[in-house]
Amino acid sequence: MESILALMQSPEAWIALVTLIVMEVVLGIDNLIFISILTNKLPPDQRESARRVGIGLALVMRLALLGTIAWIVKLTTPVFELFGHGFSWKDMILIAGGLFLVWKATKEIHHNVDPDDHNEDFIASTANASFTAAIGQILLLDLVFSVDSIITAVGMTPHLPIMVAAVVVAVTVMLLAATPLANFIEKNPTIVMLALAFLLMIGTTLIAEGMGFHVPKGYVYAAMAFSALVEVLNMLSRNARLRKKASQRLH
Repeated sequence: MESILALMQSPEAWIALVTLIVMEVVLGIDNLIFISILTNKLPPDQRESARRVGIGLALVMRLALLGTIAWIVKLTTPVFELFGHGFSWKDMILIAGGLFLVWKATKEIHHNVDPDDHNEDFIASTANASFTAAIGQILLLDLVFSVDSIITAVGMTPHLPIMVAAVVVAVTVMLLAATPLANFIEKNPTIVMLALAFLLMIGTTLIAEGMGFHVPKGYVYAAMAFSALVEVLNMLSRNARLRKKASQRLH
């Protein structure tokens, strides 16, 4: 109790908390895009429940991982060496998560380009299996991002209460933003393809990080922000043309 009170009175602790919250929210954007696309494939009456359950379980998992933080930090220790690069468990988790993300994004892009392709999807056809599969995929990807963000957080602050508070705030923001983002993506089909391209880029970045090639995240998010801005301008242009055509028909 005394340590928590001491942290609350420390300006450095508040700066670390705000920095960690911003970092967790930014890193959560990747996960949120994936959750939005994934849950939009479910029946409408199951989508919001899937988002809440998936994000809620993700919060529990992140808090559990924080409880094993001493073990998490050891994941950066090289396990074996290949091509002159020492691979740790963290590297292997990032590579596996990146491969999964690339596979999933490529598969979804294929379905969007060829909607008549009715090959079996990873999300099963029955309602219960679909819901369960969606939750499983949300947790799988969140595990990858959680390990990465926790190791980054350890380098920013040694105080566990600050990390816990940052995770809770960031996941709460994700919970509030999940449905509005999913609805926006569903109403704008071109956004879906852009979001899938983002996931493809993020998956490639995770693989590169796992292979030992550091990719500054600022460049990745700058590219995503620029692409999103271009798409917003395209949407405004399309809406202006539609309004003009509607006005001409009325006159």
